[in-house]
Amino acid sequence: MVGHGIDDKLISELSTHAEHFFNLPENEKMLLDKSLSPANLGYEPIKNQTLEEGAPPDLKEGLYIGNEYGDEHPMVKEKRFNYGKNRWLENSQGFQKATNQYIYQMTELATSLMSLLALSLDLPKDYFKEFNHEPGVLLRMLHYPPQPENPLPNEKGCGAHTDFGGLTLLLQDKNGGLQVWDRDAETWLDALPIEGSFIVNLGDMISRWTNDKYQSTLHRVINKSGKERYSMPFFFSGNPDHIVACLPTCLTENEEPKYPPIRVEEHMRERYQKTYLQG
Repeated sequence: MVGHGIDDKLISELSTHAEHFFNLPENEKMLLDKSLSPANLGYEPIKNQTLEEGAPPDLKEGLYIGNEYGDEHPMVKEKRFNYGKNRWLENSQGFQKATNQYIYQMTELATSLMSLLALSLDLPKDYFKEFNHEPGVLLRMLHYPPQPENPLPNEKGCGAHTDFGGLTLLLQDKNGGLQVWDRDAETWLDALPIEGSFIVNLGDMISRWTNDKYQSTLHRVINKSGKERYSMPFFFSGNPDHIVACLPTCLTENEEPKYPPIRVEEHMRERYQKTYLQG
């Protein structure tokens, strides 16, 4: 996607902050250890997640950042999934400001895309209005070191997986490495970087909603560039209390839904826990 309206200067500033963070000593990054956050926000070291079942842990490190919620917010008090305070190092006000601006702009963009999705499914433009209300969002800043010369069997930067939620808007650097699965040709295709663009992925929630009329995008990362790779996926998961049930325009006569209705938060918890338990 190009022509998205996200400020180029903001993207450049945020990318610089992210690269600076990942170049810090490990002990400094671990001050933001995600495992200490009740909201799953903060730093995740390399090999902490396994996205592809049966594969070695992923060769990536990340920083999870969401909307900023204080301790008194009702969603925080109720310990809702991914709702809470972000974790920051001292003297990072510029980083925080750029991140908050980026998340705001990306949320507006994702909301607009949900309107287009509705129209593509022969639904009213505002069909997803309630889903878009106070949505759960997550920005993951990721760093992939170069692929090892002698990797373990099936070891890669990011194992083959589909995203969990609604929409993913991915900003990738110039070094490439992202691959998507072509179901028809049964082969992996390189998603080559296009300057100024976002990769748009449909997540598992969209598959569920559309009875697999639209399918979530199977993808993986193998950083063969020989350089450090940086990317920033933005995950738009919608209102945690919204019920995802098969859309009326996605069932033919006498066809039954493949999936039972589910709350957004319940769906996200199930998908999230699977990738951490198996690793």
